[in-house]
Amino acid sequence: MKQILLLTLTVLLLVTSCQNEKTVSNKTSLEKYADSLFQASIDSAQIAGGAILVFKEGEKLLKKSYGYASVELTVPMPENPQFEIGSVTKQFTAAAILKLVEAKKLSLEDDFTDYISFDTKGRKITIDNLLNHTSGIPSYTEIREFWDLSTQEHPRDSLVRLVERNDFLFEPNEALIYNNSAYFFLGLIIEKVTKQSYEEFLNQELFEPLGMNNTNYCSNSKVVKNKVYGYNYSPNGLQQKPYLNHTWPYAAGSLCSTTEDLLIWMSALHTGKVLTEPMYLSMINPGKLNDGTSVSYAKGLVNFSNFGHKEIAHGGGIHGFLSDTRYFPDEDLYIICLVNTAGPNGGSFFADNITWKLLDKKEYKSVELDSDFNNIQGTYKGAVRGSMQSLEVKSIINGITLQSLGEEKIDTLKIYIGNNTWMDGNDRITIENDEYRVDNTYNYYILKKEPK
Repeated sequence: MKQILLLTLTVLLLVTSCQNEKTVSNKTSLEKYADSLFQASIDSAQIAGGAILVFKEGEKLLKKSYGYASVELTVPMPENPQFEIGSVTKQFTAAAILKLVEAKKLSLEDDFTDYISFDTKGRKITIDNLLNHTSGIPSYTEIREFWDLSTQEHPRDSLVRLVERNDFLFEPNEALIYNNSAYFFLGLIIEKVTKQSYEEFLNQELFEPLGMNNTNYCSNSKVVKNKVYGYNYSPNGLQQKPYLNHTWPYAAGSLCSTTEDLLIWMSALHTGKVLTEPMYLSMINPGKLNDGTSVSYAKGLVNFSNFGHKEIAHGGGIHGFLSDTRYFPDEDLYIICLVNTAGPNGGSFFADNITWKLLDKKEYKSVELDSDFNNIQGTYKGAVRGSMQSLEVKSIINGITLQSLGEEKIDTLKIYIGNNTWMDGNDRITIENDEYRVDNTYNYYILKKEPK
């Protein structure tokens, strides 16, 4: 009898061992790579956890969750966790506005003050300017007084009045600086025109028709199945995210969703199931500034060349969460990554690594310098996101050095592509005609040369 039991146990162990080996061997190289990326970040307390979904040419290459939904309770990530998605919200807001344009309830050329009381000091700012961040209105998240307001409950008009009291950053359509105020205003416009709440309109027009059953306006009090906790990274370990009242992120960043629902959304949007073709093309194709300069931000989405590959995308960041959604139309590839930690390894960190695991990264190649560039040396000053910047530019033998005034760090521009233009990653920097111009996808800055 003992021999039979021993033999049976031995057989069971062998079968289990073979099954485990088969499970490991069935993992694709992509899954193994993603496993190693996430596990390293979890083990080093860079993140609490995350979820990723990779979909290519109608096939799900990877869908997986990692780490913890609750660090305190050691609760692992569920199969389909819900995250706060921050500024990924903006593409839903943009699509909602374009739905109203389709229905002829408003026009992109309408002055936004037709719908909201706001003193523009005589400037005309269109709904289109709000959608593509070219209004010049300051972003409320860059205004210090907002953070005193951010944990409190007040009428939304109090934020409009706060923004109104601050100076414009530039004249409309002369530059592009990422702007949460603009999308906050767009949410108010949606409510004014539809006589519905922002949440109700999105549910009616987008979420319910597409079957996005796990997407909703975030709440600080409502109990939502599979909603994960958010954390902030610190050198001393993960910390609970600070409180933020969801009155304020609103149409700029208050949606919650899952990787599965975001795939439903993105595939529907990019295959003509959300908007008519003219409105879709308007949403994904960036316009131009007053001087004819092309930019990379369209309406709630960026559209640019990511090291040789066309990418239509948007990221998001909010207390405790970082997200990244990207679509490569030429490869029919979707990558969605959501992380429940604000820190160095957010959604874009994992999405970048997965992108270049799947695609051939085409690095920019430098050409010979065609000038000594002594004429562009000097100090350049202008508005960037969150501040005014003063930048010292110097010409050296093999390139250009940059130093922000008051800082010790010196950066070097080495990848010269001709016509007074350098590449820094995917950022395109042109220095000519006493202007320092930077297209960094989400912004287009213009710094002016200071007279000597």
